[in-house]
Amino acid sequence: MANNHLGFYLLMLLKIVTTFAIPPKTLKEACIGEIGFELQFNIYNDSCPEAEAIIFSWVENAVMEDSRMAASLLRLHFHDCFVNFMQGCDASVLLDDTGDFVGEKTAPPNLNSLRGFEVIDAIKSDLESVCPETVSCADILAVAARDSVVLTAGPSWEVPMGRRDSFSANKAAATNGIPAPNSSLADLVAKFQNVGLTLQDMVALSGAHTMGKARCLTFSSRLQSSSNTNGPDNNPDFLQSLQQLCSGSDIDALAQLDLVTPATFDNQYYINLLSGEGLLPSDQILVSQDQTREIINSYAEDTSVFFEDFKISMLKMGSLGPASGNDGQIRRNCRVVN
Repeated sequence: MANNHLGFYLLMLLKIVTTFAIPPKTLKEACIGEIGFELQFNIYNDSCPEAEAIIFSWVENAVMEDSRMAASLLRLHFHDCFVNFMQGCDASVLLDDTGDFVGEKTAPPNLNSLRGFEVIDAIKSDLESVCPETVSCADILAVAARDSVVLTAGPSWEVPMGRRDSFSANKAAATNGIPAPNSSLADLVAKFQNVGLTLQDMVALSGAHTMGKARCLTFSSRLQSSSNTNGPDNNPDFLQSLQQLCSGSDIDALAQLDLVTPATFDNQYYINLLSGEGLLPSDQILVSQDQTREIINSYAEDTSVFFEDFKISMLKMGSLGPASGNDGQIRRNCRVVN
């Protein structure tokens, strides 16, 4: 696996040449000052030069086998970083429960929802054989998220690294901190603000829902309200198709977050919102306010604008948390503390 990296280097070179609307240095300068702890670019150049190629190779194979895995790996990084501002991106989401330890996997936003743990396990095992106790699980999540976007035709960006893995997890914070699919706009804004992210970040990062699937249970309230059949921000035909899909007793039936280009990272999500075809209530609610609708319009009109803002917001989100330096550890197994 680790020896087949030609595709990685060619694809990354192509993405760097074709998708940066502003020079890479400018993007770094725009965000590096906002990074809250000791992240650096190219940190593994000497200690583990093959790290990013190894991660890319595993993600590429996982996405080829299951196109939905790109969205799942991107979501793992989101759910890791969003627990709370002080915890941030520390791979706490990867820890398994033990007899005397409760992790975050059974928190309501994660239970029977998060996927991709085995892919991270495989990446970590490969990295440990090449450069043991060097690359953190939290950095693997950040790079795998970027690679998942690249492999689905989205933008590329250089990932700053140096995150440390936590010694613990916080199920309560995961339960309360991660935005729910039926959140009100006020709740969404508050939860993004709680981790230091802006309204612009919220709308840009919500664009990750341009790929992936969701269970009927997560958008049931979208189908039950009488207001869903009328109004400029709702599409009765779309809602009727969802009602048909979810009419049985299987609350775990899956719907595409984006029916048009479900496995492609693009701006179709925002076009869908403007036509009343946002799947989750927390998606469609974004068009209900003038300021967020203005951002949505700009992204729907110009993919490059969305891509640039998404990259910047991913860098900001990926910098959350204090786990660097002497805080945290480099786990040998992402599921357990050393």
